[in-house]
Amino acid sequence: MDYKNLITTQEGPILTVTINREKKLNALNKETLNEISAVASMAEGDKSIHCVIITGAGDKAFVAGADISEFAHFSVDQGAALSRDGHVTVFDKIESSKTPWIAAVNGFALGGGLELAMACHIRVASDNAKVGLPEVSLGVIPGYGGTQRLSQLAGKGKAMELMLTAGMLGADEALQWGIVNHVTTQEDLLPMANKIAGIIARNSSVAIGIAIEAANAAYRGTKDGFEQEIESFGECFGTEDFKEGTTAFLEKRKPAFPGK
Repeated sequence: MDYKNLITTQEGPILTVTINREKKLNALNKETLNEISAVASMAEGDKSIHCVIITGAGDKAFVAGADISEFAHFSVDQGAALSRDGHVTVFDKIESSKTPWIAAVNGFALGGGLELAMACHIRVASDNAKVGLPEVSLGVIPGYGGTQRLSQLAGKGKAMELMLTAGMLGADEALQWGIVNHVTTQEDLLPMANKIAGIIARNSSVAIGIAIEAANAAYRGTKDGFEQEIESFGECFGTEDFKEGTTAFLEKRKPAFPGK
């Protein structure tokens, strides 16, 4: 599929998605969100893709925020619909994806940009990255999961401070707060993301998907997390990947997971 605002490249089991709106600091407009949603659906259904890396074009911004010009004059109902649609079609879809997503944060990740990164399963940031949720300075709040996911990553107190001050954190502070997993140089950002993705891709894609589902259960409030883990653990025993993984271990060889 051809995209207007995204560049996609696949090398082996790793799909790299680049948001290509550099002149707009890769801001998320409706068209871009729709394209990200399409990629998420495609990646989930393509067994050749074991991990997705998402980043922004250029060296200034991952995503500097949402495209405010699109919703500046929305009504209350339109605003709620905008948020709900974003949750369902992009941010929740990525978080719930059984194919892991890694955000390679190469600069500003503000507002919807930080929300996009937080929806991913792992975040790697370049040392020039700046993260924040500045929405209250515009008279609005984060609407794509930011109020919830930031608290999960950084804790309620720190999340409150960042949201209510509309401040920004540098990469090292974001690492200390638990918002990102790793910090590296701009040059090493994608190589590090690819290294992590490569390690993930060697493991059972079936077990990874089940682990993501179990880990998300308690945070989403849909089910007791421990009960979900018990059921999911049992589910693994019926998979071909489990049979291959345990057989390979006992035979002292590397597994060749069928992804079933």
